[in-house]
Amino acid sequence: MTPQNITILGSTGSIGLSTLEVMRLHPDRYRAFALCAHSQVDKLFAQCREFHPHFAVVRDAKLAEQLDALCRAAGLRTEVRHGIDALNEMASLPEVDAVMAAIVGAAGLEPTLAAARAGKKIMLANKEVLVMAGELFMRAVREHGATLLPVDSEHNAIFQALPADFDRGLSACGVRRILLTASGGPFREKALDELHCVTPEEACAHPNWVMGPKISVDSASMMNKGLEVIEAHWLFAAPPEQIQVVVHPQSVIHSLVEYTDGSVLAQLGNPDMRTPIAYALAYPERIAAGVEPLDLFKIAHLDFHAPDFERFPCLRLAYDALSEGGTAPAILNAANEVAVEAFLNRRIRFDQIHQVNRQTLDEWTGSAPQSLKDLIELDTRSRSVAQSLVGRLK
Repeated sequence: MTPQNITILGSTGSIGLSTLEVMRLHPDRYRAFALCAHSQVDKLFAQCREFHPHFAVVRDAKLAEQLDALCRAAGLRTEVRHGIDALNEMASLPEVDAVMAAIVGAAGLEPTLAAARAGKKIMLANKEVLVMAGELFMRAVREHGATLLPVDSEHNAIFQALPADFDRGLSACGVRRILLTASGGPFREKALDELHCVTPEEACAHPNWVMGPKISVDSASMMNKGLEVIEAHWLFAAPPEQIQVVVHPQSVIHSLVEYTDGSVLAQLGNPDMRTPIAYALAYPERIAAGVEPLDLFKIAHLDFHAPDFERFPCLRLAYDALSEGGTAPAILNAANEVAVEAFLNRRIRFDQIHQVNRQTLDEWTGSAPQSLKDLIELDTRSRSVAQSLVGRLK
């Protein structure tokens, strides 16, 4: 068996690390062709020493010099590159069989789009790509024959529970609705009048998942679930009214699909990202992921609740942005990235994240983007508006 060449965009993040864990179990099937990180040179160097990729990519020339010196001193033959052009190249080189798109936020848009235009197998863990550029990205996937496999645990679960020909339309396939599960995060039961004083450390302490700080805060505000609603719309051509969020604290049922005959198909498993990663890597086959088997007797019971939009106004805002369409989802995503960063840096309170997002949508609409250049300009302008709002908050 010839190993598949894998490019990992975001190899030092939580998804990248989990991807390498699965690949480590199957050295005969997968080879790390390019490992791409932002600035964690030491972590990336350790990965280069173990996996010996052809290429390693970092943010800028200074970091590339540091990494290159470490690789040369260790006798590694890995070629070190830097910058967005290098990321785009690593996502689209002919030798690459599949791309794990795991760069957090808007920064992952351009290389993931490059992978689509190169017709690659794309394992999509960056939901912002679809939130920002759903129409543009899905058109590139169709026109260039790319294979798109969702890695978010919820969308991966839906993908597994849908019929193989779901792209002809959910209603045509007998699907009534998609049920997108959410843990509710660390503040699911916290008193509403205490949310204004929660700390970044509390927001990042997710009860079920180990994630990076940005996605952890998004989970605490349920903006993450709102972005996933928008993502599900593009992945499965589902209108907002056909996507129902269900709060499920145990995170054992990762999502469900309800059919018109009354059947409900659910995908269950321990909350471990290695499961959807392994599914995407091996699709349409199945491989071991190193995940403990699900013990139903230990779980004993499963709980489900309707989402509280007063507690989680960001979720409602995402539904509103999806219904509005046009530039609204991209503006919301940009504002939220600014607001979350400001919260993590203690410049605004947790309950002001929604305020920044809402006011950015109210103050800035922009024209519908027709190209990647338009999207980048829209994103830049939206961030500027959000930054200004952050500066005015008390």
